[in-house]
Amino acid sequence: MSEPVVRRTFAKRLSRTIILLVVPLFVLSLGVFYQYARDLLRREAVQRSNTILSSTERLVENYLSTIENAANSYVWMFEEKFTADSLAVLSHRLVSLNGSVLSCSVATEPDVFPDYGDSFSVYTVHDGDTVITAIEPEFEYFQKNWYKKPMQAGAPCWINPFSDFNEGTINHHDAVGSYCVPLRPHGDRIKGIVSVDFSFQQLRKTVLATHHPYPSSYYMLLGPSGGYLIHPESSLLFKKTIFTANDSVEHPDVMALGRAMVEGKQGMMHVVIDNVHCHVNYMPVSNTGWSLALVCHDDDVLADYNHLAIIMIVFVVIGMVLIAWITRRVVQRNIQPLNELMEATKKVADGNYDTEIPLSTHTDVVGKLQNAFRNMQQALLSRQQQIRQNAAELEADNAEMEHTLLLAQEAAKSRRTFVDNVSREFVTPLNIIGGLVRVLRDNLKNRGGIQTQRADICQIRSSLRHQAVLLQRNIYMLYDSSETGNADVTRYQQRTDEPCNQMAQECADAISYSFDLVQPIRVETEVPDSLCVNTSRLYVTRAIKELLFNAAKFSDGQHITIRVSQIDTAVRFTVEDVGPGLPENSKELFFMPFTKGDDQSEGLGLGLPLCQNHIDGLGGTITHDDSYRDGCRITIELPKA
Repeated sequence: MSEPVVRRTFAKRLSRTIILLVVPLFVLSLGVFYQYARDLLRREAVQRSNTILSSTERLVENYLSTIENAANSYVWMFEEKFTADSLAVLSHRLVSLNGSVLSCSVATEPDVFPDYGDSFSVYTVHDGDTVITAIEPEFEYFQKNWYKKPMQAGAPCWINPFSDFNEGTINHHDAVGSYCVPLRPHGDRIKGIVSVDFSFQQLRKTVLATHHPYPSSYYMLLGPSGGYLIHPESSLLFKKTIFTANDSVEHPDVMALGRAMVEGKQGMMHVVIDNVHCHVNYMPVSNTGWSLALVCHDDDVLADYNHLAIIMIVFVVIGMVLIAWITRRVVQRNIQPLNELMEATKKVADGNYDTEIPLSTHTDVVGKLQNAFRNMQQALLSRQQQIRQNAAELEADNAEMEHTLLLAQEAAKSRRTFVDNVSREFVTPLNIIGGLVRVLRDNLKNRGGIQTQRADICQIRSSLRHQAVLLQRNIYMLYDSSETGNADVTRYQQRTDEPCNQMAQECADAISYSFDLVQPIRVETEVPDSLCVNTSRLYVTRAIKELLFNAAKFSDGQHITIRVSQIDTAVRFTVEDVGPGLPENSKELFFMPFTKGDDQSEGLGLGLPLCQNHIDGLGGTITHDDSYRDGCRITIELPKA
């Protein structure tokens, strides 16, 4: 493949890579903007619909207020002139002077007007441009809702709408809503009811039909039980409810909307009505038990959004074409210096090391790259000889390191051999001392009455036992020291479930016996005897005995305590004494190997370091309590699992 072809291929690949990086970001940015615009349009539409619904609801309340005001303004007249003729005249006047009032009915309690029979009611209604007033023939209106409800409440109230005024007494094909007020002409006793009616059809024409945010939007008014009071589908009015007109399985969203409206809530829901996605704003009508809703189709709400989608597609196509063209031009311009650099480096690669890469005056990345290649070329030439010299020095150093490694291995082997030999040398005198102790003890038991000899023997026995303990302790430390680094991984893996209290008591008894303490070591526990920890009994007891040994050795020997406690994840063994404690300026050094209080003191300086090594190997921690001032307090913490 020729060099120009390679250059063109590189330019195409670089352009394609840049486009693959830029185009997704460009499309993603437009998508985010597109989604944001959609949400913004939806929020604005919901806010607009809610504002219009609130305004319309206030208009409905104002319309109903005219009915309430008309009724309330005539109540005192009805009560003051409570006669049959006056009730008819006032009823006629109320309807004539209030255009929003469709009809008015006044009904009394039984036998209020004996001349008219058991019941008396007068009815006035708008009939076109004429107002008709009539005294109705007797009928049982006492159980009618418009009469019974205000009688029971003893206060004005709105009555659920009904068809045919006064349930059939006067035939009418429009449904009405009624505002009913009790009449008390002679005090607190209710003598009658005045019912002022309005037409739902008139309410829809005068108020609801004139306030629509979108062409296909509409209002619906639901009664307390979900019945349709106002709706574009006349077949639903006063015959069906929102719950009976929709299937609860297929339209759970509509059911939820109906329940929210019946419960008098205010809000917005997205529902599917007649297979059309809609968003519905709803709110209650005050003091009526009715709920008003504004239904808007999503297609109308997102009409501007759909137009925006077409614009965005065109914008994406044009933007991608521009990105491709600009990327190609920029790549071609910027790889030209790379082509020049490639020619110079090719000559160097062919063996022409004397070919000098020219110094670039450009400050961009390509210029810096060319100068970096130039500096690299000069550095390679100047350091070639130094590399050869360093290689010779490295060979000598490697030979010396190999010799040093062999010496270190021999030293480690010699140390282990020395420790093993010293340990074997301690075994024989230890056995002899132990035998003497047993012989002296037996003689002491068999000989009685010789107090002086017994005291001497006891002193000898105590001394021998103490020396035996010291020898045995040193042997254990020497063994542990020889094993450190040799079997650390495997020796701590052999674990069993060991009782915590039993291990503490065993260690306390052993040290108390070894030192002939006046007051035995106290064992205090906060855990049950059944509590066990999965660990190595050998190394745990060695660590605890070492702490107790130091406490007995360096304290008064009378106030030594080992305490067993637990937390959620670990068991704690705390050893404390009353004595000088550890020196303030060298507490951390005591956990380092071969560190002692002074050069004249007994021991090898391995006690605390080996304790820490054992506890670390078992996954626990050992800490010194700096806050304890009466002596020394050290805590071992072992994980429960």
